Amino acid sequence: MSEATVSVKGGGKAEIKVIEDRCKGCGFCIEFCPMHVLDYSPKINARGAHPPYAKNPDACTACGLCEQLCPDLAIYIVKRKEV
Repeated sequence: MSEATVSVKGGGKAEIKVIEDRCKGCGFCIEFCPMHVLDYSPKINARGAHPPYAKNPDACTACGLCEQLCPDLAIYIVKRKEV
């Protein structure tokens, strides 16, 4: 079974990736993001939850707190290379 990953690109230090159907909507990633990058999506996933989306991707500092806090491994970041 393959899972769809939503990728959000912005001018921040990372690309934020969300595997929407893994999310149970606990909100840890949203509530504890120090830069307030994430918010609840209006979409409802297969689990009946509103997964996160990046409302302000340019503010992402690639700290990785969202992926560390996620109990379902539904969100992760891919750091951009510095040029």
